[in-house]
Amino acid sequence: MKIELSNFLDSSCSKMKEIISILKKNFDYVSVLGTDCHGKQYRVNRKSTGVADSRWNERGFVIRAVKDGFYYEFSTDSITDAVQVADDFSKNSDRAAYFETESFKIKRLPIIEEEKAQADFRGEILLNPDECMASQKILDSMNNIKNTIVAVSEKIINCEVVYEHVNVSKIFVSDKKILSQSYMWSQGYLFVYAAQDDSIKYNYDTFSGLSGMELLNEMGNRCEDTAHTALKLLQSERIKPGEYEILCSPEVAGLIAHEAFGHGVEMDMYVKNRAKSVEYMNKEVASALVTMHDGAASAKHVSSYFFDDEGVLAQDTVIIKDGILINGLCDQVSALELGVIPTGNGKRESFRRKAYTRMTNTFFSKGKDKFEDMVKSIKHGYYLEKEESGMEDPKNWGIQCVVLYAREIRNGRLTDKYVSPIIMTGFVPDLLKSISMVSDDFGLSGSGACGKGYKEFVKVSCGGPCIKARAKLG
Repeated sequence: MKIELSNFLDSSCSKMKEIISILKKNFDYVSVLGTDCHGKQYRVNRKSTGVADSRWNERGFVIRAVKDGFYYEFSTDSITDAVQVADDFSKNSDRAAYFETESFKIKRLPIIEEEKAQADFRGEILLNPDECMASQKILDSMNNIKNTIVAVSEKIINCEVVYEHVNVSKIFVSDKKILSQSYMWSQGYLFVYAAQDDSIKYNYDTFSGLSGMELLNEMGNRCEDTAHTALKLLQSERIKPGEYEILCSPEVAGLIAHEAFGHGVEMDMYVKNRAKSVEYMNKEVASALVTMHDGAASAKHVSSYFFDDEGVLAQDTVIIKDGILINGLCDQVSALELGVIPTGNGKRESFRRKAYTRMTNTFFSKGKDKFEDMVKSIKHGYYLEKEESGMEDPKNWGIQCVVLYAREIRNGRLTDKYVSPIIMTGFVPDLLKSISMVSDDFGLSGSGACGKGYKEFVKVSCGGPCIKARAKLG
């Protein structure tokens, strides 16, 4: 079924156009972004059940206007009185002139040049979580998953099942553009806690996609595996620090692509002179086996959209081609400052927040190697399976990644010896240049959120194939 545009935005479109018409008399460029996102989050564990509004819920508008090279923005949750909104905007925009002095001049930017475009996009799902009685169906499915997990072993002391869906509707209007989009994404989590003697371990699994309630079927199919791995982690050990040959699962490969590498090619960091990647542009930054993409049009996942929050159509950006760094990612304003073309990566946490350069679907391209052959090629190393966390370091490109667990590889065989947790460190180009095999399978994960300095959260996905490399683990 198709996801229809929100009635709130549909009925507001005429007011958005009115604001454009009023402000164009005094400004060189004007745009209005309208957004209406709503969803629910469901939680079930052994002791409680909860339903709450999604943290991603928002409804409002942001106006952007340009005059004499100055860029102004104004947000509001209502444009019922478009004339008043336009008047308030104009009054607030006058304040910028007060900041200029003889010794301090505000940088003026070129005017946004747009091509005419009018288009609509409607996403599709299989099972609608907003339909009548859907909430009870969701909770019933989640309780079944919980009961299945608990029944695996008496050592499982608790588990939590989380499901969330968000319906996204946006309209972008400027003098030359009228764009609309509506779609739904869903995400789910399984957390399993196991205890033996004095040891307590946990495992988790994530699920995500441009989907509805059908995601719960996938969660149910994998829940026993999640539980069994939690039990195996009861016997896990700490890894002996050192440099090892490693295989990274698609999930851990995505952690490297996004956290370790990707933040370094967000070009608003170029504007601030905080990106090591500038030194590597059009140079070797990885093995010739490595090609990397980012873009809302690069894949169909939670960070896919028809246009970004600045009205730029979604793109597929090749960042690394055969080991050579050829492109960065850029929002519209940063592109104007740098004299480059925006890549459709301007995203806002909400209509109340500034647009920054943000990753979307970031991933390594798949290769030609079989996973079995990759395992056989390692005398002693580890298969890193589950990401835990990562920290960006665009200025220095240092690796700061935590992996929940890994399995030891001995003499070309994947063993049942688990190590947990693992900290991966090093220098990003060193790791990427060490990649010697790339599998022919592929996976994306989009259940988390990117905080860009822990303050501006947006949905992202990342992943790729399994990769073989060398890395420092501890």
